[in-house]
Amino acid sequence: MMAFEITPEEQTELDKALYDALNPLASAIRSRQTGRPADRTWEADPIEVTLSVLAAWKVMDAQVRRLTARAAATAGSYGASYEQMGAVWGITRQGARKKWPDAVSRSAPATARRNTLALFGGTAELVQVPSGDWSWTGVGADGASAAVTDGTRHPTAEEAAAHAGAFLKEHTLDAPDGS
Repeated sequence: MMAFEITPEEQTELDKALYDALNPLASAIRSRQTGRPADRTWEADPIEVTLSVLAAWKVMDAQVRRLTARAAATAGSYGASYEQMGAVWGITRQGARKKWPDAVSRSAPATARRNTLALFGGTAELVQVPSGDWSWTGVGADGASAAVTDGTRHPTAEEAAAHAGAFLKEHTLDAPDGS
């Protein structure tokens, strides 16, 4: 398994960035708990103040876990295996599968999913292919058509929609005044 270490300088910068992110959250939590204005939230019993900081760290921990799961799902959508994710995280393949159970697609969808996108006077059809990736075809308002023929696939429907939307925007009808 790989271990990713950071330098002492990077640790110092990371600590500073985390504390900078934590302080407004801790102040907001403390202000809500006490009803005091933000500039006076720290004028209290030290135990209560430090418990507010602890509560803020709990919120940050939950957010880091959520963002970590999203990063694992994104890696899986691009084809990373549980073995690779486990190596990065310092755990086994089985540990990675348990930690992020839906990060890697185990099987292809039984039936293709389709979505239609109508923008800028044109339409595009988004199709989930058997691998689980997404493709699209479209016809712009100006009559131009596009079909992905080079095998390009997108890991999410949103990414395919973004590419299709960009095509549709490029192929709008010009306004009568030339603008």
